[in-house]
Amino acid sequence: MIVGLAIHALGAVVWVGGMFFAYVILRPGAGALEPAVRLSLWCRVFSRFFGWVWLSVAALLASGFAMVFLALGGLEAIGFSVRAMMALGLAMVAIFAIVYFAPWPRLRDAVSSANWPAADKHLRQIRFLVGLNLVLGLVTVVLGTTGLPYR
Repeated sequence: MIVGLAIHALGAVVWVGGMFFAYVILRPGAGALEPAVRLSLWCRVFSRFFGWVWLSVAALLASGFAMVFLALGGLEAIGFSVRAMMALGLAMVAIFAIVYFAPWPRLRDAVSSANWPAADKHLRQIRFLVGLNLVLGLVTVVLGTTGLPYR
């Protein structure tokens, strides 16, 4: 269980911490930049961060389901908090998949063709979905760290 918890915690820290940094620190800091610079910066940031998110998603799903089935007695034995964490985590994965497969490629294409208004539109879509995922991630972290998931 300790290895699963460690992998799970690292996956959550990378993903949720990265979203927190991007949303709360980088977004306001980059807001004053010219559109070409700001939108190009976001493309570079996302191209690096999204690889880490996929790795975090794999780590979180593998460690989470392993702990449920190997250490916590399966789906029938887990309490409401673990079920809530699972539901929130799966919703987060779905939201990330939407970001990755819909506005993210459109943002990349718009930036590569210097279509700044379209790029800004797609960045706003990503910002909304990342903000939603950040809230879900923070709630999930609270559930996972308060001791409630094991009841």
